[in-house]
Amino acid sequence: MSSFLSRAAIAAALFAATPAAAQQAAGGPNARGEYLSRIMDCGGCHTGGALTGQPDPRLNLAGSQVGFAVPGLGVFYPPNLTPDRETGLGGWSEAEIIRAVRTGVRPDGRVLAPVMPWHSYAALNDADARALARYLRSLPPVRNETPRMIGAGETPTAPYLTVVVPGR
Repeated sequence: MSSFLSRAAIAAALFAATPAAAQQAAGGPNARGEYLSRIMDCGGCHTGGALTGQPDPRLNLAGSQVGFAVPGLGVFYPPNLTPDRETGLGGWSEAEIIRAVRTGVRPDGRVLAPVMPWHSYAALNDADARALARYLRSLPPVRNETPRMIGAGETPTAPYLTVVVPGR
């Protein structure tokens, strides 16, 4: 009987060491969504200061003042993903967030900038897409207006990185 208990203890310890179990232990209804936002690197673009190597925790997922210039299209600034009603996703439903992440289409019908890797995120299963959207909606709202998109030929008003598009 003692060898059974030893094996059970080892199995329990191994289970507790798995990432899924650790995530559940860390708990909270939004743990999966937070995990997904981290591995999808949402903060790499949508956190103030992240694109200059100095992410500001106060601007976590609240948009960036540094944009991406895409030749022939313009300069795009990563928007605020917090639920702030004026400057973020506060007016978006869960379904609208999921649609944008998976299809690259905003609620107003505009297509997201080509630097947003929604083609990859389209593979999210339904549960993960909902978890991500719920996590974004659970964040504290942060009022942070990002620069508007600058069309091709216009002069950008804020810093930007240039995206190199391979020749055809």
